[in-house]
Amino acid sequence: MNTQKAPKKPRLPIACIVIFTLTAISIGLYIAFRVSAPFADTFNRTVSSFGRMFMAKLTGWIPFSVAEMLLLLSPVILITVIVIGAKRHCATSREMWIYVACIFCVVCMIFNLFIWNFAPGYNALSLDKKLELERKPVSAQELLHTADLLLEELIALEEEILFLPSGASRMPYSYDEMNDLLMKAYDKAVKKYDFIDDFHSRVKPVMLSEPMSYTHITGVYTFFTGEANINVNFPGYTIPYTAAHELAHQRGIAREDEANFVAFLVCIESEDAYIRYSAYLNVYEYVVSALYSADYELYKENYMKQPINIIYERIAFSEFFEKYQDNTIADISEATNNAYLQSQGATQGTRSYGMVVDLAVAYYRDK
Repeated sequence: MNTQKAPKKPRLPIACIVIFTLTAISIGLYIAFRVSAPFADTFNRTVSSFGRMFMAKLTGWIPFSVAEMLLLLSPVILITVIVIGAKRHCATSREMWIYVACIFCVVCMIFNLFIWNFAPGYNALSLDKKLELERKPVSAQELLHTADLLLEELIALEEEILFLPSGASRMPYSYDEMNDLLMKAYDKAVKKYDFIDDFHSRVKPVMLSEPMSYTHITGVYTFFTGEANINVNFPGYTIPYTAAHELAHQRGIAREDEANFVAFLVCIESEDAYIRYSAYLNVYEYVVSALYSADYELYKENYMKQPINIIYERIAFSEFFEKYQDNTIADISEATNNAYLQSQGATQGTRSYGMVVDLAVAYYRDK
């Protein structure tokens, strides 16, 4: 009599079954977000808020960008997965399909993190409603009015800013010190705007910022690691505002134009002159760009009021950016980002970054 037991057939791990079940729930949630803005908003400010904070704290203690490291190691990881799979887990067709399913679980986990932690923000109530701003078509005169007010703020700050012989301004502190100042600004902002998540975190400079500049990306929030990453190769005056923008994503402000405007609202709460300068100048550039397109004569009227330091600052930026302006990598990056934003409901794609102008004009309309 043969008492030897037949070997057990390989089965899909329970963890994979759980992840696939969670993925099915995530798909249902995503549909609910698209159907109901109030539900998406409530989910974004409760469940997603906790998830974003958890991910930020989980990776925040690591001094480098985990997302950047994963990107750099991705070829090695991919080759390793294929080699190990071929040698150890693909002896039979059943084992092969189970191994493929396990790999697919990783993709599903990334999808689940997106749905639970970040996707609701794209479908939540819009920022103009939360701020009780009237967002409507903007006239050239309104653009001029807003540009003039922003320019007044810049002129008031000019004496507190250190300008280099090149014409560019210099950020007067380290990235860690900048982060501390931004956290203080966020502490003040959350008391005014309760829809912003209230926790402390850190921005992470990207090690490969120089190559990243060719993509025209100044910063990126990676929802699957919870990190706010910034390109530190760009001129100093762009960095605090960019950091505040990525930190806004980290706090549930998903739409690009809204993250731009929340970054502005946060930075102008800062007691630091350079952080306020960064916010006013970046939004001013958005507004005068729109004014240039809308009415060149009014644009010239505002341009004549610019102090020489602001003119030189903008010229220095143009000279810096000339190196990176036209290249295939930027075109691919633009197309990819545009497709992603449109898939999340931003009908104007990357042009939604410039819609901060509508919010800025609405904010200053009665001032």
